[in-house]
Amino acid sequence: MARRWTNDLTWADVTPRAAFLNRRQIMAAAGGLGAATWAGPALAQEEALEPNSLEEIRGYNNFYEFGYDKGDPARHADAMATEPWTIKVDGLVDRPGDYPLADLLAGLEAEERIYRLRCVEGWSMVIPWNGVELADVLDKAGVRPEARFVAFETTVQPEVMPGVQARVLDFPYVEGLRLDEARHPLTILATGLYGEPLAKQNGAPVRLVVPWKYGFKSIKSIVRISLVEEQPPATWNLTNPSEYGFYSNVNPEVDHPRWSQATERRIGGGLFSSRQPTLMFNGYAEVAPLYEGMDLRENF
Repeated sequence: MARRWTNDLTWADVTPRAAFLNRRQIMAAAGGLGAATWAGPALAQEEALEPNSLEEIRGYNNFYEFGYDKGDPARHADAMATEPWTIKVDGLVDRPGDYPLADLLAGLEAEERIYRLRCVEGWSMVIPWNGVELADVLDKAGVRPEARFVAFETTVQPEVMPGVQARVLDFPYVEGLRLDEARHPLTILATGLYGEPLAKQNGAPVRLVVPWKYGFKSIKSIVRISLVEEQPPATWNLTNPSEYGFYSNVNPEVDHPRWSQATERRIGGGLFSSRQPTLMFNGYAEVAPLYEGMDLRENF
């Protein structure tokens, strides 16, 4: 497939592998729990942290189906079944059905996308994803003209998900995008990172990545994609709409009610590195036309 976007990031910008999920640094930098998964702008080349084991790298994550603690996903996610994997595609599409993941991806060449990722908690990384453009998957289903939004749903496997059993949120976890956001070339379905298949705690076998939005919009372990006419529900927006808007675009001018979004701490730059300015739309200015004429304070 022809590349339809340009990237200003290289492997020199990528969060060092040893720092990707370094538990002690991220805990100190994040300053507590929050709603997000991964998100944030590019890193300067700085001294890498002491290498971590694979267990440590995958040991710090937000995946509330497995509990609130950052280590819960690594402790419990291995029990989640990811094979075989079927995604229900329904709603306003020409070819609805229950699709094996391999069928949805067949004929689509996976690309490496090195993206800034910004967490709503105020820290950031640069992550190399592997995946396909969501627009190409939607085209396989045949989007009907009246569709205006895309809704997503995460798997629920209560027998292996302590967070579901404890009802830490209303499950299944759901998210949504406007159709033009979903079709933007930057929006991908990721099946890997660092050149390896996604770990289960990172959203295996397939997750959404929308790099200009806070990380919690990038829903994990997707089992349903629905094309709809009305704005769909989104879990964190439902849980606390005053703190988490439907759009959740990275915007340094719109603070979280409990902290500033003007700056961020870039993970991998050292525990005492200075905070960096947050970039509008996380640096992806090419998405600005999607929101022309919108009040981005009201539609946060």
